[in-house]
Amino acid sequence: MAASLQAAATLMQPTKLGGASTRSSLQLRSSRSVCKAFGFEPAGARLTCSLQTDLKDLSQKCADATKIAGFALATSALLVSGASAEGVPKRLTYDEIQSKTYMEVKGSGTANQCPTIDGGVESFAFKAGKYNMKKFCLEPTSFTVKAETVSKNAPPEFQKTKLMTRLTYTLDEIEGPFEVSPDGTVKFIEKDGIDYAAVTVQLPGGERVPFLFTIKQLVASGKPESFGGQFLVPSYRGSSFLDPKGRGGSTGYDNAVALPAGGRGDEEELKKENIKETSSSTGTITLSVTNSKPESGEVIGVFESVQPSDTDLGAKVPKEVKIQGIWYAQLEN
Repeated sequence: MAASLQAAATLMQPTKLGGASTRSSLQLRSSRSVCKAFGFEPAGARLTCSLQTDLKDLSQKCADATKIAGFALATSALLVSGASAEGVPKRLTYDEIQSKTYMEVKGSGTANQCPTIDGGVESFAFKAGKYNMKKFCLEPTSFTVKAETVSKNAPPEFQKTKLMTRLTYTLDEIEGPFEVSPDGTVKFIEKDGIDYAAVTVQLPGGERVPFLFTIKQLVASGKPESFGGQFLVPSYRGSSFLDPKGRGGSTGYDNAVALPAGGRGDEEELKKENIKETSSSTGTITLSVTNSKPESGEVIGVFESVQPSDTDLGAKVPKEVKIQGIWYAQLEN
């Protein structure tokens, strides 16, 4: 196809034409590949076309063929990159992921997925005792934000969003003590790991909502089919972050330029912009076990987390973000 388009482009280069006979008709040699590229077969060794009509048709067919070729290249690139849909890569077990090389994982989307379990039982089959939970992974599959709808007088509701962040939102390598009581209840305390990820989503109206997906300092307890608790949600921006006017929590200006301290800068409307708030908030999460494999110490399940979004260092009211997804962990005695 590329060779055919190049031949057609060469064919259409401006040429000096002389004589009255050349104004009425021009004989052009065509190869079989060029003819097939534009959807017709040559009747003979030569192709005769009028400068006003046939050459114009040839130009249009060349443009159409170029559009088709460009669309095919874009589609193939989209499929190769794996950006056409979320969850396209096959979900692998922990051992399968460990057996792959860096180049096999790179660009495949596997690095953003939590492992699955091959076999096991559809329940929590671990005996009572104290364990250490490691390789705890949380992979969101849905982000919804509570916001006002387009309907008048309708209460705010959770709306579907468009993910604006790359595939870097999965939490992984989290660990902490995990206890199974004789009565069947469990308790997990989060201690360490990659336990936060900056995410931005976009509402249907176009508003973008940044938030810090996290489970920092989580203390979850309850039955295996439904256990959870509260966790800490740090400020999306640090105290040393400077806004466009150079104001920050621990550095930068106290007030915006040309707003003297004690003047308009202390008015309630501008105070929240001048005095940066970096305090943490809280969120809640509920986890459910769907499958476990005691012989390998693996357990998987689903989760639902509700937490606040970014406050722009106290300048705006946070929105409620609901995150749903799957999780994976390994339990060791």
